[in-house]
Amino acid sequence: MSDVEELHDAILSWYDDNARDLPWRVPADEWPWPEVDRPWAVLVSEVMLQQTPVARVEPVWRRWMDLWPTPTALAAASPGDAVREWGRLGYPRRALRLHGAATAIRDGHDGVIPANKQQLQALPGIGDYTAAAVAAFAFGIRSTVVDVNVRRVEARLVTGAQHAAPSLSAAETRLAQTLLPTDDARAARWNVAVMELGALICKAATPDCAACPVQDRCAWVLAGRPEHDGPRKKAQKWHGTDRQVRGKLLAVLRAADDPVPRTRLDLVWPDDGQRDRCLASLIEDGLVEPLPRERFRLPA
Repeated sequence: MSDVEELHDAILSWYDDNARDLPWRVPADEWPWPEVDRPWAVLVSEVMLQQTPVARVEPVWRRWMDLWPTPTALAAASPGDAVREWGRLGYPRRALRLHGAATAIRDGHDGVIPANKQQLQALPGIGDYTAAAVAAFAFGIRSTVVDVNVRRVEARLVTGAQHAAPSLSAAETRLAQTLLPTDDARAARWNVAVMELGALICKAATPDCAACPVQDRCAWVLAGRPEHDGPRKKAQKWHGTDRQVRGKLLAVLRAADDPVPRTRLDLVWPDDGQRDRCLASLIEDGLVEPLPRERFRLPA
């Protein structure tokens, strides 16, 4: 058995014993919700999980599956319904992108999510990562899935760096491709297993190396866990930012059954210039629809 195969066995065995019980990970032969299209459930989870913790995503994901168990069901709803049910997950344009993807799947693929990675990438708002993840996790197709957790695990394990580069590099992609098992099903499990290892053990700030199944072969640990000496990704601020103001404006509109007058939105934030700028950006992004007499609503 090669060193890479031993690495696969160690991490996959750990995953079998420690994986979180998440609904979108249920395999096709055990899928318990016949009314829910499983590839759609996977696609929605992947979009929701971008920059958002699992604990916040799962209740919203379950609500979406209750309301819209298929792409065709979401396509029949309004974009505003998608934004409203997105709740406080953040980055609400993702809700519009999912609605756009659902509409494209209904109109261009007879409501069936394509298994082809290139066709997935052609859907609105579906980039390289999401297309690869859906191909792997929904259809069991061998794909290289590289998220922030995968990048961190492989940086420490192979290159000996404490942290990955601030943005995905070609070298990181090549490394992930080199480590990917050749078998389709094993490759899909490997992708999610490395993600889980990064999420639960090989954390950014507090790695639990003692619990790591591959600690004995980790280049970073063997080098004495050296401090990172390269550029770090800057932490995103929240308080006082345009993101916070946009969220407050959307919260008012999500809670309202009728169009909201400008006077009510003016109460959301004291800085007139920042508030007006954020409202204008929400309109430009298609998240808010302006109406006559200075009233506003979620997109119809």
